[in-house]
Amino acid sequence: MRIVRSKINLCRCGIALAALLLCSSSYSQIDELVLPISLVADSTDYDGKSSMLMFRGLRLTQGSIGIEADEGRASKLDFEDSVWHFTGNVVIDTGNVHIESDTADLKFTGHVLRLATITGSPATFEIKRPNSNKVTYAEAGRLEYDFDAGVVEFSEQATITEGGNQISSNYLVYNIKEQRINARAGGEGDSRVRITYTPGTTDDATAGDAAPADEEIQDEQGTGDKLADENDTDLPQTTGDIPR
Repeated sequence: MRIVRSKINLCRCGIALAALLLCSSSYSQIDELVLPISLVADSTDYDGKSSMLMFRGLRLTQGSIGIEADEGRASKLDFEDSVWHFTGNVVIDTGNVHIESDTADLKFTGHVLRLATITGSPATFEIKRPNSNKVTYAEAGRLEYDFDAGVVEFSEQATITEGGNQISSNYLVYNIKEQRINARAGGEGDSRVRITYTPGTTDDATAGDAAPADEEIQDEQGTGDKLADENDTDLPQTTGDIPR
């Protein structure tokens, strides 16, 4: 079965998409939970053998939240208990989050998004803090988001940057509820945790205290970065410079 330029309103599924990537506890678009979901695709197929719905040239929207991809596959359309696979030029937008990746797998249970696995070369993430012009940028080869636990795992050359401050490692874990980043060394190549801090880039810095943009914490080798060989490195709890 093929339907060209299909448009589907998924009113029953309004809970699911708005739960997508609630990276901040202050997310302000909860009202969009009651809005219908609109799915527009260049073509739609149904594979009876695998019981999979397949979409090409896909755009899925709910209010200001949207997902675009070259292709999308779903085990069910109602999000009650289903898995969605997006591949090719995947773009995910919410009110304060912009993500670009090669693939995204989303698992829904009871009309609620439980798990998201996103991959890219790399996948990129831009998170704008509410009531601020500050943007936190992150990239990694792989992202796993456990929505129930409120934990995001970045792996495969992961980096989180805001202003002149940056932390990178092969494995970073961001606990949204506790506002804590755990960096763990591991993997091939340079497995050390790398932290670059530029004084004067925090919210409480004044213009007189601000340091030149190229001033960084020096390690013993004078590379301009701070390196850690510990298996685990916990950063102190932040006051808002990391996305919530």
